[in-house]
Amino acid sequence: MEPAREAEEPPGSPALPAPEPQRGHPAGAPPGDGPLPAAAGRGRGRRGAGPKGPTGRAVRGRGRRAPGRRGGEEGARAARRPRVTVDSSKAKTSLEALKISLRQLHWREYPFGRRLPCDIYWHGVSFHDNNIFSGQVNKFPGMTEMVRKVTLSRAVRTMQDLFPLEYDFYPRSWILPEELPLFVDEVRMMKDSNPSWKPTFIVKPDGGCQGDGIYLIKDPSDIRQTGSIQSRPAVVQEYICKPLLVDKLKFDIRLYVLLKSLEPLEIYIAKDGLSRFCTEPYQEPTLKNLHQVFMHLTNYSLNIHSGNFIHSDNVNTGSKRTFSSILCRLSSRGADVKKLWSDIISLVIKTIIALTPELKVYYQSDIPAGKPGPTCFQILGFDILLMKNLKPMLLEVNANPSMRIEHEQELSPGVFENVPSPVDEEVKVAVIRDTLRLMDPQNKKRKDIQFGALPCLSNCLCCLFPGHQGSDLCQDGPSQRLRNKCQTSEPVSEANEDLLDTGPADGPEHETTRALEPELPSLCLKQVFPKYAKQFNYLRLVDRVAALFIRFLGVKGTTKLGPTGFRTFIRNCKLSNSNFSMACVDILYIDITRRRNGMGIDHKESGMCLQAFVEAFFCLAQKKYKSLPLHQQVTLLIDFCEYQLAVLDEKRRAVCHADGPHLTPAAHHLTPAAHPSLLGRSASASKLSDYRNHR
Repeated sequence: MEPAREAEEPPGSPALPAPEPQRGHPAGAPPGDGPLPAAAGRGRGRRGAGPKGPTGRAVRGRGRRAPGRRGGEEGARAARRPRVTVDSSKAKTSLEALKISLRQLHWREYPFGRRLPCDIYWHGVSFHDNNIFSGQVNKFPGMTEMVRKVTLSRAVRTMQDLFPLEYDFYPRSWILPEELPLFVDEVRMMKDSNPSWKPTFIVKPDGGCQGDGIYLIKDPSDIRQTGSIQSRPAVVQEYICKPLLVDKLKFDIRLYVLLKSLEPLEIYIAKDGLSRFCTEPYQEPTLKNLHQVFMHLTNYSLNIHSGNFIHSDNVNTGSKRTFSSILCRLSSRGADVKKLWSDIISLVIKTIIALTPELKVYYQSDIPAGKPGPTCFQILGFDILLMKNLKPMLLEVNANPSMRIEHEQELSPGVFENVPSPVDEEVKVAVIRDTLRLMDPQNKKRKDIQFGALPCLSNCLCCLFPGHQGSDLCQDGPSQRLRNKCQTSEPVSEANEDLLDTGPADGPEHETTRALEPELPSLCLKQVFPKYAKQFNYLRLVDRVAALFIRFLGVKGTTKLGPTGFRTFIRNCKLSNSNFSMACVDILYIDITRRRNGMGIDHKESGMCLQAFVEAFFCLAQKKYKSLPLHQQVTLLIDFCEYQLAVLDEKRRAVCHADGPHLTPAAHHLTPAAHPSLLGRSASASKLSDYRNHR
C-alpha cells in the first residue's frame, strides 16, 4: 500500500510544527527527516477492484485497468489479495465508528468473532477481553491500571523529581489517604508564608470517570471524610483558576494519541480533536459557586444534562466543537498557535515517556519473550486544559476514550433517542480508520518486497508534513469549509527535494501499491516519536531502570521483584561495599516494600514493584554520588550498572565459547540474547569504552 499522504494544514489547525531549523534541517532530526512534499497524482485503483456485478461487489479473478496505468497483472494481483480481517465482537461503544472505518477500508469484519485467527482484534475495554495468541489487539496490557489517577500521578511525580522544569505541565498533586497529613501540612505552610494565597483544590476519585465523584474544596478540612476514602483512593490537585475562555465559557481539549509500539517507542497524534465546553459562564471559584459543576467541570457526560447544552452540526458553535476551529479562532486573534501546538506535542511525548517503563513490565508479564502472543497498539485520550497564557496543562489520560459518534437527545421528559453527531463522527472515524491503516498487517509485507532498496524513504513517507495544497484532512466533513478559509502552503526545503529524488515516484513499485489501495483521505495521524526522539531521549532514564528491573525479575510472567532478585541485582552490579553491606540491602528492600504495600498498591503478589525499585534505585544513587542533582546521580548509577553487567555478559560469553558448542548463551538467563533491548554485543563494547573514558 502506498504510504498515505498527509494534508496541508490551514493556519491554526493542529499541524505538527517543525522544530527550529538548523542549517536547513529541522532541529532534533537528521538531514532528510524533515517534511516531505506529497507525491503528485491520485490515480490509484480500489483494492480488489474489478468489474462489479449487480450487488456492487467486485468480480473475483479479473482486474480492472486503472486509467493511465498498467492494468492486467497488477489488477489480477489486487483481486487475489486477501482482505484484512477484524474481530469486532468486543468493540462495544466504538462499534459504529469502527464499522464505518472498515467499510471505507474495504476490510472484512467479523462482528461475532471467528474460529480462525483474525489479523486485528478490536477491544472496547481492555487487553483481556479475549484470549489472543496472534495478530494485533488495540489494547496494551496494564494500560487501564497505568492511567488511573493515582498511578499516573505517581509516574509523573517520579519524572518531576528528576526533571522538575520539564514536567511542570501537571498540577501539584497529593494522593489520598496516605498523603493527607502531608497535604494538610504543605497547605498550612504555604498559607503562612503567603497570607494572600487563597487556593482552590479539586478532588478526583482514583477509578472515577465521566466526572463521577469530583468536587472542589477551599481547605483540606473540607475533604469528605467517609469510609470510602480508604477503599476508594483519590487524588487532590491544585485547581487551575485562570483557564482560557471562549465565549466566556471554560473548555478542555480531548486529543487522540496512538501508541503504535512500545519497543521501539512510536507515537502518533491526531491533527484534530474535540473541545468540550462548560454550559455556564465561568467565574473564579468562591465558596458560593464551588458546587456549580456546569461552570467548573468540562466533562461531556455531566454537561449534556444541562439545559444550556447545545447540540450543533457546526464545528464553530455548540457545546462540543473541533479543536481545529478553536485554533483557527485563536490564530485570527494573533495567538502563536504553532508554539501552542508544539507545547502540546511536548506534553504528550513526556507523559508517555513517564508511562512506558511500567507498561513494559505489564507487557512482559502478559506476553513473555519467546511465547506466542499478539502485538499491541492503543488509542489514548489526552484531556488538556489551556491556561489564559496558552500554557497546556494535563488533566488526565483515558485508556478507553469514548468513540461514540452519536449522542442522546431528549425528545420528551424521560424519552431519549440516539442522534448522530457530525462533529464526533468527523474526528473519531478518521482516528480509527487511520489507526487501522497504520497497523495494516499487509503494509510491512508489501514494504519489505517493494521498498527493500529504499528503507529510509519508505519510513519517512509514513509521517509526512503537509506539502500538497489540494489534499485535506477529511473529505466532505463539516470542517472542510473551515480548512478552505485558512488554507496556506508550506515551503519545501532543498533537503526534502533531494530526498524525493532518491527514487522514481511513478515507478512500477508505486503503481502496484496504488492499485491495491482504495481512495482514502490523507492520514489524520502524524508521527511525533521517534521523529523528535533526539529532543526527548534524555528523559528516558526510568526506562533504563525498568530494563534493569525486568532483567532481574527471574520468573517469567511476574511483575514483582523478590528479595533474592534484588540481592542478585546488587551483587551483579557490585553496589555493596563496606559502607553498604548486604544486610543494609535487605533492610532497604524490606522498608520500601513494606511502605509500598502499606499504601494499598497491588496486594495480588508479594515483592517489590517497579515504583518501589525505582525508589530504591534513587536511594542508591544518592548514596553513591553525593552533592549532584538527582538526574545526574541516577544517570551515573545507570551507566555504572550497565557497565558492570556488560563485563559480566562478556565473561559469560567467553566461558560459553570456551566450554564448546554444546553450551549456548540461551542456557544463561542473564545473557544479552534474552534482553536485546538492554545489552547487545555492540552495546556492551560501547558501554565498556564509555565508562573507561568517564573514569
